[in-house]
Amino acid sequence: MKKKGQLIHILFLLFLALSAIGGGMALIISPSGKLLGGLPLSILKSSPFSDFLIPGIILFFVLGIFPILIVWSLIKKPIIPFMEYFNLFKDMHWSWSCSIYVAFILIVWIQVETYFIQGVGWLQMFYMLYSIPMLILALLPQTRNSYALKTIKSHIIKSYL
Repeated sequence: MKKKGQLIHILFLLFLALSAIGGGMALIISPSGKLLGGLPLSILKSSPFSDFLIPGIILFFVLGIFPILIVWSLIKKPIIPFMEYFNLFKDMHWSWSCSIYVAFILIVWIQVETYFIQGVGWLQMFYMLYSIPMLILALLPQTRNSYALKTIKSHIIKSYL
């Protein structure tokens, strides 16, 4: 059974992933922004984009699919040597490190978005504030302990005995 902080951490990532998949899909299907309440293309005038297709693709994969994979990895804790190349916290499972990266990616995404649209709406404010508890939940001692490699290795050894 997951500890409370660990479970809430996973739920926060899952909510972000599902909302980004939904928003990204809407922008991919309708690059004009009509599916998302008629976003005007004029808000992109200061950006390198003429429509919402590329931002939708980035949103879908980077803040949608990637966090879904991280959620699965936080639950299953698979050993994937390739992912260790990206793990800056060598005493932790790579999925925990990636969950930290997702929160920072969200912060960067919102900052870039507000720069390009030259404004801040309620949605940008919500997700900027949303990134704070995502980081706090990941950094809680009970969550960190669940993904410490020594804890995972001892659990694996006990399951074989």
